[in-house]
Amino acid sequence: MRKDINVQPLRTRAEIEDMKDALRLTGGERDRFLFILGINTGLRVSDLLKLKVGDVLKPEVTVTEQKTGKRRRINLSGLSEEIERYTLGKKPDDYLFASRKRTPEGETRPITPTQAYRSLQKAANLLERDDIGTHTMRKTFGYHHYKRNKDVAILMELFNHASPAITKRYIGIRQDEIDESLKGFSL
Repeated sequence: MRKDINVQPLRTRAEIEDMKDALRLTGGERDRFLFILGINTGLRVSDLLKLKVGDVLKPEVTVTEQKTGKRRRINLSGLSEEIERYTLGKKPDDYLFASRKRTPEGETRPITPTQAYRSLQKAANLLERDDIGTHTMRKTFGYHHYKRNKDVAILMELFNHASPAITKRYIGIRQDEIDESLKGFSL
C-alpha cells in the first residue's frame, strides 16, 4: 500500500453519496458498509477491520485502538438501520468485513488494510479521483464533525493529535481557511 500524500476528506454530501454508489458498483455491500462505518466513526481502517458482527449489534462499541492502545467508545445508534441491513443473516462471531479467502483450517478472516485500500481505489478510479485512500474515511469524519461542531479540541482528542493545527491540517480545514482568506484578495 502506497503512502497517500494527497488523500483528502470528501467535503460534500454529493461526494459521499457518489463514493457509496461507486463502492457498491465496484466492490459490493461489504465495501460500501466499510466506508459508511469509517466516515461515521473516524476509526482507522486497522480498527474497523478487527470488528465482528456482534460488536456492532449493540448501540455502543468499545474499541481498543491498535495504533495507540487507547480505548474509545463509539455510539452506533445513528447507524442502526444500515447495521441491521448489512448484518442480516450474519453470525455474531463473523468478521464484519470478512475476506472471501479462508485460513487453511477453513476459518474466516477479515480483509486486510491493503484490500480495503484497493477497494477504495477501484471506486476512486470510477469517479476519476486521485485523492482517495483509507484515511479518506477518517478525514471525512473529522471534516464533517468539525464543520458541524466547530470544536477542534474534541477532534484532537479523538484523533490523538498534539495540536489543533495538526488536526486542522489533517482534516483539510486549514487549506479551506487559507483558500477562503485568499478569495478576492488583490493588491
